Amino acid sequence: MDAGSKHQKLSAAGVLVAMGIIYGDIGTSPIYTLRFIVGTQVITEDLIMGGLSCVFWTLTIITTIKYVYLALSADNKGEGGIFALYALVRRYKAGWVIIPAIIGCCTLIADGFITPAISVTSAIEGLRTLNPGITEQTIISIVIAILLGLFLFQQFGSSVVGKTFGPVMLLWFVFIGSIGAVHLASNLTVLKAINPIYAVDLLTRYPGGFWILGAVFLCTTGAEAMYSDLGHCGKSNIRLGWGFVKVCLLLSYFGQGAWLLEHQNTRLGGSIPFFEIMPQGLLFVGVLLATMATIIASQALISGTFTLVNEAMKLKLWPSTRVRYPSQVKGQIYIPAINWILMFGSILVVLYFKESDAMQGAYGLAITFDMLMTTSLLVYYFSTAKKSRIRSATMALVFFAIEGAFLVSNLSKFAHGGWVSFSIAFVFFLMMFILLRARILRDRHTEFVNLKEYIPLIEDLQADNSIPKEATNLVYMAVADSKRYIDNNIIYSIFKKRPKRADVYWFIHVDTVDSPYTSKYSVDTIIPKKCFFVRIKLGFKSDHRVNLLFNRILNDMAENGEIDMISHYDSLRRHGMPADFKFVILHSLASVDSEISTFDNLIIQGYRFIKRHSLATEEMYGLELANVEVEKVPIMVGPSAKVRIKREHEESERQKEMKYHGAHLK
Repeated sequence: MDAGSKHQKLSAAGVLVAMGIIYGDIGTSPIYTLRFIVGTQVITEDLIMGGLSCVFWTLTIITTIKYVYLALSADNKGEGGIFALYALVRRYKAGWVIIPAIIGCCTLIADGFITPAISVTSAIEGLRTLNPGITEQTIISIVIAILLGLFLFQQFGSSVVGKTFGPVMLLWFVFIGSIGAVHLASNLTVLKAINPIYAVDLLTRYPGGFWILGAVFLCTTGAEAMYSDLGHCGKSNIRLGWGFVKVCLLLSYFGQGAWLLEHQNTRLGGSIPFFEIMPQGLLFVGVLLATMATIIASQALISGTFTLVNEAMKLKLWPSTRVRYPSQVKGQIYIPAINWILMFGSILVVLYFKESDAMQGAYGLAITFDMLMTTSLLVYYFSTAKKSRIRSATMALVFFAIEGAFLVSNLSKFAHGGWVSFSIAFVFFLMMFILLRARILRDRHTEFVNLKEYIPLIEDLQADNSIPKEATNLVYMAVADSKRYIDNNIIYSIFKKRPKRADVYWFIHVDTVDSPYTSKYSVDTIIPKKCFFVRIKLGFKSDHRVNLLFNRILNDMAENGEIDMISHYDSLRRHGMPADFKFVILHSLASVDSEISTFDNLIIQGYRFIKRHSLATEEMYGLELANVEVEKVPIMVGPSAKVRIKREHEESERQKEMKYHGAHLK
């Protein structure tokens, strides 16, 4: 049993792990949520009570009911997240479900640019409570230094430090809950805000109250992590841990609310309620803990982004990118390109906005889209897989209405920074859409031929000593997923481009299946000991290093006597040398003779640009150290270009010339 599976079952250790992995983002939201709700407005009872009521019911309806109860019930073999949910519902042959999955992925990545910036900046701004004279430039410098250290550390892995995440976050929640409870005790009337009528009054009667929802929404950012990290912690641990975390969060919010009610008819100015309720002697400890909590929250988000991108790659929705494994901890990966993109992006966000107040415009908009996409997939899941039409209809009515209201409110922040996160998400969406569309075009126009018809030709080619041997074992990666048919491109490569003679031909098809950790294969014998079709089924969370998997398959087949792994060359065979293998990677290119629409042409050009700047196919499959040959083969992605040419007979042309010259002689 691995470490990951041990934390699946309900246990104190599992709950502690959940503290460190899952609740960082939502756990640091009390630092800035009420501050942004008040903003520059005059503090009034209606504003504070209404804001607290909105926070309470948002945490209850969105976080607790939607994510902790409903979403955790939609697990894929114990795994959660937008792609796990997509894999659950795509089996029902609804093509549209890929779009919400892509949008959800892009918006979560966009959040990865904003969350570290706003979280760390909000914590470090607490230094102003200790030293009002600290300059903006000093705060920015400290924030950038922390972000640099955070991202530079990723390449070494976090297996050791990760063990401390849980205890630190537990201390954090106990601290903010205790401080909040102490201040709440001074004014228990603030608990009346639990009544939803205060929220309704704020949204309908308070001037501009509806637009405050954009700030209220910040209290639930991070709820998606409860679902995304389901596989790390298990639903029982997440649900039990959330009960404790929610109480601590509410104590902090209501404690800040009590302090705000003590300062009615004033403005916040530069004050931060989260830090103002702390006793002077604990203020430094509070700033230190807040900084550590925001670092942990950012660390968890970065790791989650790596996992998300890795899943997208395996689903062929993301360009091939180098993946490293910095530790032996299961599931821990490091993607250098994504790490540096997030690092520079977060630093640019800090330099551009400078203050957390300005960043809140960019924060929340992207996550609102993500939550709506999750809702759409959840509704479809419960209506199809669970056959619960009433539940799915209720979910659609409630969550689309609430999250739609949050979206409309957040759209008001578009010009004040929301465009940043939207633009980031759009760039990634465009890239993923191009890859998706290009793959659809390729699959649609890839021709398949009956493999059975070519068996005699393969046998004759293998026996033809007049053709130099290409390799003992020649391996092709096939699009075809059945032994009955094979890609016409492969036939073109073997017979028509330059005959490639080999003792054994291998056709390998890799299929990404709906189950997260599936790792299976099947072998169909086309010609005994001379030609095989191998189908490898891998989950979207499994290791897709084909070179290692293929070696395991070869060893299994050799043990069963299906193949001979000793070299076929006499001189090498006498010494027991292993047989040689050569992989052929075929790159399909749209033929210049194709007639395609302007839109598809743009897709193809975009795809070529992405491929030029992504990992080579052989490296993606883990074949960079193997004997690999890359070939380019043309495919028609549209009807052939129509050209007209008329044949003229040579005799008639000569007669015309003689007639012409005869006329001139006269």
